Amino acid sequence: MNWITNFVRPKIQRLVRPREIPDNLWDKCPQCGHMIFHRDLEKTMAVCPHCEHHMRLSVKRRLEILFDGAKYQRIELPKSVIDPLKFRDTKRYTDRLKDSQTKTAEQDAIVVAHGKINGVNAVVAAFNFAFMGGSMGIAVGEGIVAAAELAVLQDAALIIVPASGGARMQEGILSLMQMARTTVAVDKVKDKGLPYIVLLTDPTTGGVSASFAMLGDIHIAEPGSVIGFAGARVIETTIREKLPDGFQRAEYLLDHGMVDMVVHRHKLKETLGRILSLLRNRAPAGQLLSLAIDAPDTFEAEPGV
Repeated sequence: MNWITNFVRPKIQRLVRPREIPDNLWDKCPQCGHMIFHRDLEKTMAVCPHCEHHMRLSVKRRLEILFDGAKYQRIELPKSVIDPLKFRDTKRYTDRLKDSQTKTAEQDAIVVAHGKINGVNAVVAAFNFAFMGGSMGIAVGEGIVAAAELAVLQDAALIIVPASGGARMQEGILSLMQMARTTVAVDKVKDKGLPYIVLLTDPTTGGVSASFAMLGDIHIAEPGSVIGFAGARVIETTIREKLPDGFQRAEYLLDHGMVDMVVHRHKLKETLGRILSLLRNRAPAGQLLSLAIDAPDTFEAEPGV
């Protein structure tokens, strides 16, 4: 055995060989263009430390920052019809579903979980934008209906976190029918006197914004989120006018009464917890003290009156 060839040379080659660096260690802020180390981005909850731009958050991370102690239980959603229209464009719909399921490790574009927020029972239905742009099909409709029924069963608040481009075109009219189904579902929560809160994130558009996303008792939006029905370019082409700056952004909608508050992601859990406590804990926050006031038995008029 030639020890120089078999031992020394491989060891030297390992020392001088360029190390392979993963390509996902850095993220570029779409707003200011700064490169951000992935660990720093994790600490800031995907908020750019340079310009405060709120980047899109994974559905798992979203649930972790909302629930107390990042503890929650997911529910298994009902099985839905797959590819009811046998749709095909440049690719079969079933293949698109399989690709998204492999990419996200989820069955569809919604996740429903329950737990406590500031000690208050809550059911959260969060959209996964990474799954076909968070588009709403039959499975998403089933998820929202299941979340509403669970909220009624547990006497809990319902919180929906949309992040969607709208209805799923591959399911045609069946996807549009989910607008009516989800509206009926959230109405059942309201009929029971339970809070229904919508946390609008980037983006919330199309059939999602035209149904359950705008029916909340309270609407909270993340800064800079795009919220609307049709795209700005479509509107400009249709009305042939220049739209105002910031049109369809969360701040614009706040100024025009479509959103109740715009909350920074770092203060989101605190704000939600405070709202839920006010709506659900109706008992006084502290002990009530009775004030004893001794009133005179007779009224004596002052001299000269």
